[in-house]
Amino acid sequence: MSFLQLVFWSCLRKEGPIHIIGYSPEYAGDFARLNYQWIEHYFRIEDEDRAALDHPEAYAIAPGGEIFFVLLGEQVVGTVALVPKGPEIHGIFATFELAKMAVDPGYQGQGIGKRLLAHAIAYAQKHGARQIVLSTNDVLTPALKVYVDAGFVAKPAAQDERYERSNLFMQLDL
Repeated sequence: MSFLQLVFWSCLRKEGPIHIIGYSPEYAGDFARLNYQWIEHYFRIEDEDRAALDHPEAYAIAPGGEIFFVLLGEQVVGTVALVPKGPEIHGIFATFELAKMAVDPGYQGQGIGKRLLAHAIAYAQKHGARQIVLSTNDVLTPALKVYVDAGFVAKPAAQDERYERSNLFMQLDL
């Protein structure tokens, strides 16, 4: 069974099905809320965080990316951004950055992050991307497991200059 199939079947929930939707301004506050929550829990808010979370359209949508939201009923329980990186060639971005992935703490450990990641990967593939990259920190072990299970591998790289907390770069070749 592929990663995508496994994720789909692992997310059938007693509370009802989850739905993943693309960006809508009505959910911008949820994008900020969920991400500020985990960042403040583990680290400190940095300027790049404020720029992304307070202005999600300028951060991800305007450059040609997407922000996804996981809905359980009407409640947003997860989110992630795909931000295009590098030049656009014939309308296709070769690389997307997976960024600002968050799942509500009350719903963590239930496969929602895996489903959200699988959705983001499928989106990048559908849009012709060749790879997805991310910057993270090695203290986020549950997230790292999700990334590794999806096929991301750690790559040697200089620290992401945008974040003091970044100490790990990962890449998924599509």
